[in-house]
Parts: sequence; structure tokens; C-alpha cells
Amino acid sequence: MMIRFIVNQKHIIFFLELKSKKNGLIIIFVSYRNAYNWYCFFRRNNMKKKLFVLFLAFAMVFAFAACGGGGGSDSGSDDGTGSVYWLNMKPEADEALQGLAKAYTEETGVPCKVVTAASGSYSDTQQAEMAKSEPPTLFNVGNMSALKDWEDYCLTLDGTDFMNELTTNDFNLVNEAGETKAVGWIYESYGIITNKALLEQAGHSLDEIKDFDSLKAVADDIHARAGELGFDAFTSAGLDDSSSWRFSGHLANMPLFYEFRDDGITEKPATIKGTYMDNFKKIWDLYITDSAQDPTSLTTATGDQAEAEFGEGKAVFYQNGTWEWAALTADKFQMNPDDITMIPIYCGVEGEENAGLCSGTENCLAVNSQASEANQQATLDFLKWCVTSEKGIEVLSSIGDIPFKQAPESANGFSRAGAEMLANGKYACTWAFNLTPNVDSFRATLVTALAAYSAAPSDANWDGVVKAFVDGWAYEYGVENN
Repeated sequence: MMIRFIVNQKHIIFFLELKSKKNGLIIIFVSYRNAYNWYCFFRRNNMKKKLFVLFLAFAMVFAFAACGGGGGSDSGSDDGTGSVYWLNMKPEADEALQGLAKAYTEETGVPCKVVTAASGSYSDTQQAEMAKSEPPTLFNVGNMSALKDWEDYCLTLDGTDFMNELTTNDFNLVNEAGETKAVGWIYESYGIITNKALLEQAGHSLDEIKDFDSLKAVADDIHARAGELGFDAFTSAGLDDSSSWRFSGHLANMPLFYEFRDDGITEKPATIKGTYMDNFKKIWDLYITDSAQDPTSLTTATGDQAEAEFGEGKAVFYQNGTWEWAALTADKFQMNPDDITMIPIYCGVEGEENAGLCSGTENCLAVNSQASEANQQATLDFLKWCVTSEKGIEVLSSIGDIPFKQAPESANGFSRAGAEMLANGKYACTWAFNLTPNVDSFRATLVTALAAYSAAPSDANWDGVVKAFVDGWAYEYGVENN
């Protein structure tokens, strides 16, 4: 057996090489930055388990000893200048943020990079990146559940220049001690994006649609005449990972919002009742019935597919958010901005004619408290520049609505539609889904149930959706809190 050590300020790495009749190799990596998060890569040929366990135990003792050996964690540059590494969760904003990072480096000389996780993979990407020797200095925390997981990595932001530029604290994530750990840097709205030109071509107008019944009447008519019209009512309700969040998260907000509103719930409950699951069923049935997509194939229908169906004029209605404005009007499809708008998601709840768009955020920025002080300061300086400089404000406001003092009036037609609704006394459907426990697992279970129901609609299969929603909430709450 041979043991070799490599030690520096960031890591302690040691290799244990075992020689046997059939050569085997154990490689154990211990991270000095976070000794509790270490990885063992084990490859062996017919080695005795007992021997492996012995050396694994040795590795664990060494790791804990190293943990007590002094000093905090370190990340990035050690020369005092600092650098910025933003792990971005918004794929649609990647190009804009890459340009922002380049502009900042050119202006200040401070290294700044943006890495964007693929759609639907942010959680896994974050886990992997945060375990690296030079982890993100700036990352996303989506909700209070995520804050519980990542609070030890979140610098307190109260009193920073970045936070002082906010016009509202409503979108921030605050811990039990009242400290702001993540700032909602962009807030968004979603609803049903509507092609007014196609709607009129089908003989209808926006004025007809005031609630679920009127929406259904229009959609049913368009779907029935899809062959002659050359377009259908709704885009595909894809349950592929790139699309399913629109329904397991955003559409699921409708029954959650109304139940929480009725019951005065403002904190994550251990259980939910599913009071409005019949309303969820109404709108879901409409989505999968009045569409050209075969409901039995929704698990392979993607987000890009739905976007293209709308952008290419193949459907009148498309559930998505304000973040789609640029892609639809400029970047990809160059639709006439005057032809599209956004209406609320109606699901048959009493009084919903007074509803507005669903508004909130899952985009809350946190600064890595485990990064070096130089990198923390570099990141805070970058954030201040983003919300006070002409270039920074220009880029951020092109992505969506930003709650900062120097933000210009929105050029986003969907955002303006939402603001007009609020100005006319409509109520906002706030993002109740931010309270979802163990969110990734909850959504995955719900998607499975929705796929089963869509492929074979029946009362029994809808009961499976209700079970995934109500019982799934209680189960995931238990997992998260035990």
C-alpha cells in the first residue's frame, strides 16, 4: 500500500493505492473548503469489502481532522483583486448576461464569468458547482425551501449598496433571524400569451374572454375549426423536463393561490386540502383537448416545441411568462409586438373576472459567504454596477421587470399588460408555488400523474393527480423537515 498527500490552501488530496493479486485502486478526495462534502471515487477488482471500509474510515477521520485545522474557505483569486462567477438559472437570459459580464470586465478589469445551467437542471448543476474548488460567487436561491438548503452559503445582504437600490423588498428571501439572504433581482409575470391577430382571424376578440367559460368557448370553437383556420387554440402542454415546470409549478399555482388566499396561509403549511383541484382539472383538460398535440405523447413534447408553435402562428394561446417577449418579438420569431398580449389564467374560480397575471419571482440572487473576502467584495461591486450603471440597467431591464430605482419603464408588452390590469384594480395571483416543499421531487411526482391522466383521462387517473398534489405535499414536507 502507498499513501500520497498533496496539500495546499484549498484542498487536501490523498491517494491510497492498494496492491493485491489483482491490482486495485482507491482514490479519496477530501475538500478542505468544506470537509463535510467530500467525494470517494472507488474502483476495485475483487477487493475485500472489509479492507475498503477500513481505509474509508481512515479517510473520514482525516477529513474531520483537517476541518479543525484552521481557516475558512477560499474561492477564486487569492491576489486580493477578486473575481465574479455568476451561476445563472435563466437559459433565456444567457446571451444578455454573457454580454453584461464581458462589458463589466472591459470597464473594470475584474474577471467576471457567467455559467448558465441547462433548462430544468439548475439544482443538479448548483450542487456540482458549489462543491468545486472555485465555486460560484453569485448564485440563485429560488424559494424558502431552497434557502433552508443553502443558507450557510448565503451572505447577509442588508445594508449593501446593491440592496439599497431596491424599490421593494417583497421578492427577497429572509431567514428566521430577519436577515436578507437573497434578493429578488427580477420579478416576472406569467399567464396565457395570446395572438390577437389570429384570434381576430378566427372571428373572436380579447373582449370576449373574461373568465374560464368564455375562454373555453373561444378555444373550443378554434379547435373545432383548426383544419380550415390553419392553426389551433393551444400550444402543446409538454411534460418533457424543458416544459413541465410550466404546469407542475406555474399552473399548479392556481389551486394553491386560491386555497392559500381563502385560508390566510402565508408560510409553508405541512398539509394542503386541494380545495381547487377541480379548477386545476378544468384548465388542464382545456390545454390538452384544444390542441394539435396528441395527449398520449406529452412526455416527449418540449418547451422549444411549444414556443415554436406559437411563434410560427400555429396556435393562439401559449401559457408562459413575460420572459418570452424578446424571443417572440425579436430574437427568434420577430412577431409583430402589436399582435400579442397576455391574459390571466382562468380556471373557473368565482370572481376570477377580476384576476390579473401571476406575478412573483424564483430569481433571488445570493452571494457566496464561503467565497474569499476578495471575491465577495468583487461580487458586491459587480451587483452595484449592474443596478446603477447605464449598461447594467439596460441589460437587466431587457430580461424582465427589475425592482430597482433606476429601472426604465418596461419595453415588454406582456409586462405592460400586467401593469395595466393592476392599475385597473385587478388582483395579482401571487406565486404560492414558492412555498412548495422539496420542490423538485414534488413536481416530478405531479408530472408523472399528469402524464398518466393525459394519456388515459378518467376519474381514477385524476384521483392520482389529486393524490400526487395533496398527499405528495404532505410527504415532501415530511421529507424536508425530518
